[in-house]
Amino acid sequence: MNPSIYDQRLENLPASMWDKIAQIDELKGRWAGGVRLSPQVLGRLKQSVLITSTGASTRIEGVRLSDEDIEKLMRGISIRKFSDRDQQEVMGYYELLTNVFDSWERLRFSEGLIKHFHRELLKYVDKDTFHRGDYKHLENKVHMVDAAGHSIGILFDTTPAYLTPKEMQELVEWTQTALKTRKHHPLLIIGGFLVQFLQIHPFQDGNGRLSRILTNHLMLQAGYAFMPYISHEKIVEDNKPEYYLSLRQSQKTLQTDQETIVPWLTFFLDMSFIQAKMALDLLSDENIEKLLSSRQLDVWRYMQATQEVTPKELSQALGIPRPTINQVINRLLDFGKVERIGLGRGTRYRKKE
Repeated sequence: MNPSIYDQRLENLPASMWDKIAQIDELKGRWAGGVRLSPQVLGRLKQSVLITSTGASTRIEGVRLSDEDIEKLMRGISIRKFSDRDQQEVMGYYELLTNVFDSWERLRFSEGLIKHFHRELLKYVDKDTFHRGDYKHLENKVHMVDAAGHSIGILFDTTPAYLTPKEMQELVEWTQTALKTRKHHPLLIIGGFLVQFLQIHPFQDGNGRLSRILTNHLMLQAGYAFMPYISHEKIVEDNKPEYYLSLRQSQKTLQTDQETIVPWLTFFLDMSFIQAKMALDLLSDENIEKLLSSRQLDVWRYMQATQEVTPKELSQALGIPRPTINQVINRLLDFGKVERIGLGRGTRYRKKE
């Protein structure tokens, strides 16, 4: 297939799509400029997202483990009520996503990286030993699955196995060039890559999960730094009917005279907007409280009820030692929730408007 078709799919898009992109990028900028979370808080958020994303992405494909089950599994607690395959798939996803979140800056997007990700994704799955890291040798189809993991219908046919290496090479080279030259907006390039990747379905199994790993990687490389702190996989899981519908509506038009990926791009941008907004909402008073310990929460609530207060006054009013008060104030300063007034012994603090 001529790679120029990928460019044509991103031309003459509705004005509403550009409005959505502008909204996402505004939220992206506000996150970058407003986040003052401490490394410890960011670490806790990332750990939570690893659990949530692993659960959501694998459940989309039929795995039945809850987030609580996955957290137990990651802590080494045996879960005997589920199959080995479920647990194997969860372990692979969790470890690979951890690697992406920690090392995305050093991982250059390429066919080799995609194959490496596939090997890592399925490295614990016994049944996939023969094909992990290799493009498919047999034909496959895209199935929609229910909560129990049973197929409830075929969404679309995929690229024949013998054409897969050629089409993947063309797709990856187009994506690399388009991102490097900024020929289109990065969100459109990523969306265009994903819809074609899922159309090719290059591996025998694991394509859906891999597409979500690649979404995290490409979005981080494009500067969407909030990806590790809000689970895009969970947003997709919560909108699974729309996910399947947008794919079907777009992919049934591919290689026809009425080719359009607008339904998929609309879904992808809507999900990205939700994710960006949720990331910014992390900085709200309500969500900040979820990240505080009980003592930290006591200090924060006291400061919300007073105009200005000194550390000494906080210590006396709450019966909390001064060193702890100082630590809590520093944490709230990191969050951007309080501001310092004055210097030295006369320093006071108040809630930041």
